[in-house]
Amino acid sequence: MSALSDLRLLTKQQRNAVVASFLGWTLDAFDFFILVFVLKYVATDFGTDVASVTIAITLTLAMRPVGALIFGYVADRFGRRPTLMANILLYSVLEFASGFAPSLTMLIVLRALYGIAMGGEWGVGASLTMETIPPKMRGLVSGLLQAGYPAGYLVASLVFFLLFPYVGWRGMFMLGALPALVVLYIRSTIEESPVFLARREKAERGRTWTTIREHAGLFVYAVLLMTAFNFFSHDTQDLYPTFLEVQQNLSTTAVGTIAVVYNIGAILGGITFGLLSERIGRRRGIVIAALLALPVIPLWVYSSGPVLLAIGAFLMQFAVQGAWGIIPAHLNELSPDEIRGTFPGFTYQLGNLLASANVTLQAGLAEHYGNNYALALAVVVAIVAVAVALLAGFGVEAKGIAFGRGKGGGPQEGQSTTPPDPASQRYVNVH
Repeated sequence: MSALSDLRLLTKQQRNAVVASFLGWTLDAFDFFILVFVLKYVATDFGTDVASVTIAITLTLAMRPVGALIFGYVADRFGRRPTLMANILLYSVLEFASGFAPSLTMLIVLRALYGIAMGGEWGVGASLTMETIPPKMRGLVSGLLQAGYPAGYLVASLVFFLLFPYVGWRGMFMLGALPALVVLYIRSTIEESPVFLARREKAERGRTWTTIREHAGLFVYAVLLMTAFNFFSHDTQDLYPTFLEVQQNLSTTAVGTIAVVYNIGAILGGITFGLLSERIGRRRGIVIAALLALPVIPLWVYSSGPVLLAIGAFLMQFAVQGAWGIIPAHLNELSPDEIRGTFPGFTYQLGNLLASANVTLQAGLAEHYGNNYALALAVVVAIVAVAVALLAGFGVEAKGIAFGRGKGGGPQEGQSTTPPDPASQRYVNVH
C-alpha cells in the first residue's frame, strides 16, 4: 500500500510520462495481437493455411530488433520524447494499411514494416519513464508499464469479441490506426527525460557500438535472457486462441471471453510481481513467477470446458506476465547510461528475433501431430519456464541503481557491488 501511496505522490510530469508510455505500449500490443485473433479468417480469405499466415507474425517479431536499434539510436541522440511520437505515428499508419492488403504477400510485407515500428516503442517509452520517476518507484511502474502489453491484448480481444462480426479482419486492422491519437497527448503533456537533458548539457554523446563492446558480456546475457522471455510469452499467447478454436472447438464468443479473463490475469501478475521485486529483488521475483507456470500447464491446455480453461489461462498469464512485469525496470537498471534509449529495447528485440520462429514452429508441430496444439504449447512452455528461471537466477541485477552519474553509472550508498564482467563496475548484487 505504501508503494501505491507513493504513486500518488508522483509529479504531474512523472505521471504523464508513465501514462504516455503505458498507452504507447498498450496500443502497440493491441495492433500486434489483432492478427493473432484473425489468423484463421485471413487464411480462408487468401486461400491458404494458418501456418502460412503465421509467417507474418514471425517477420513482425524478426524485424523488431531493427526498429529497436534505429529508434533507440535516434532517442539517445535526439531525445526520447520526439522519437516516441514518430514511432507511434509510424506503427499506426502501417497498421491501417494492413487492412487494405490485396494479397498475403503484401500483408506479410506490411507486417514486417510494422515490426520495425513496433520494435522501437518499448525501449524508448521505458527509458523515458524510468529516467523520469524516482528509483524506489521503478518496480511498481515497471509492472504497470509491462501490463500495457496484456492490456493491449485485452483490448484486441474485446474488439474481436464485440466488433469482428461487423467489420471483419480488414476492419480490425483499420481500427488499429487509433493509437496515432496518443501522439497528440505526448506532444501536449510530456517533457523530455531529465537524464537525457543532463547528458546533453554536458555534451555527452552516446557511442552505441563502442559502449556495447565495452559491456559485451552483459549484452550477450541480456539477449539470452530476453530470448527465453520472448519464447515464454509468445508460446503462451500467439496460438492460444487458435488452440481454443481448432482443438477445443469453442465459439468466437467463448474464445473472446477467455482472452479477456487471461489478460486480466496478465495485468494483475505484472503489477503484483513488479511491486514484489522492490522487496525481494528483480532476479528472485522473475524466478518465482517463471516456476509458478509449471504446475499450471495441465489446467491450461488439458482441462475440458471453457470454465476450467479460462482458470488455467488466467493463472498461466499471471505467472508469465508476472515475470515480464519486472523486465522494464530490470533492463533499464542494467543498461549503461550512454545508451539507455538503445540497450533495453535492442536486447529485448534481439531476443524476439531469436524467438521469432516460435509460432510457426509450434503451428507446424501441432499440425504434424493432428492439430494437437495442446502438446505444442505444453512442451515449449515447460522448457522455457525453466530456462527463464535459470538465466535470471544465475544472472545479475542492479536494483535501485542511480541513473545519470556519467559513464557506467554507479551504485547507490549502502549497496555492495558485484560486477558481472571486467568491463563494467556498476552492477549491484543486493541479494
